[in-house]
Amino acid sequence: MTQISNAPTLVSAWKAAQARLKAQGIDSPSIDARLLLEAATGASRMDILTDPYRLVTPEQASVLEGYVERRLKREPVSRILGRKGFWKIMLNVTPDVLSPRPDTETILDILMLVRARHEAFTLIDMGTGSGAILLAALSERTAATGIGTDISSEALAVARENAANLGMEDRATFLRTEWGTGLADHSFDVVVSNPPYIPSSDIDTLDPEVRDHDPRLALDGGPDGLEAYRQIVPEIVRLLKPDGIFAVEIGFDQGEPVKALFAEAGFSDLKIVKDLGDRHRVVTNGPDPRTNPIPKD
Repeated sequence: MTQISNAPTLVSAWKAAQARLKAQGIDSPSIDARLLLEAATGASRMDILTDPYRLVTPEQASVLEGYVERRLKREPVSRILGRKGFWKIMLNVTPDVLSPRPDTETILDILMLVRARHEAFTLIDMGTGSGAILLAALSERTAATGIGTDISSEALAVARENAANLGMEDRATFLRTEWGTGLADHSFDVVVSNPPYIPSSDIDTLDPEVRDHDPRLALDGGPDGLEAYRQIVPEIVRLLKPDGIFAVEIGFDQGEPVKALFAEAGFSDLKIVKDLGDRHRVVTNGPDPRTNPIPKD
């Protein structure tokens, strides 16, 4: 008589993990369960679809169980796996850097309208963290070069590793400094930044995935959340070339006050650009992707 195996399969393990995450109110339980299953078993998304009844070994099941338990404690998938996709690249992330978020890709949408694929230009990403914005931009604009700055040596080590993994170490330089301190006036065509913008008193109210796992240095924007903008606006004035473009991420309710800071500094044609969730996300003097479709290179 043929013995029926009780070992889990890819599909049954996925469904079981998904159900546990959903029961605890975890956002995106299906996606999270799939990513954890892929990492635990070495299976790809296509494997799960085309070979769903492949058996999961006891060792793989044990690894998956550990991953799911960590996610149930609200540890983000990016922290569990040590990597996170952003734009079209994959980045290593550690507790020393902010885990990159899809909302930040709004800055990339703007940059795609500003410079053509093979056009040479200089870019600075102030407060670069993992290097996400800078490296995503350089991956799309192959003649560009850029500098990422940060005050955290640990974050810069992560950014340099990501640049090396992506083969961009010859075009991306990382510098330990506060914003743009020490860099030459009017030396960049494009300035971008995702500064800390959460009011200090709001940090303890954030989701555990953010509050407990992102570095406070990358979150805390001071009493009103605007302290970093007061520091970077004059730096952007100083660093940008006369016809340069800047784009900075903001909190959903900070569009008008941040726009006012740039207006007071002499910038014109300012825009508040919304993210895909229809929330204010970026202040820029560049084009708005919603009214200027991104060209196909």
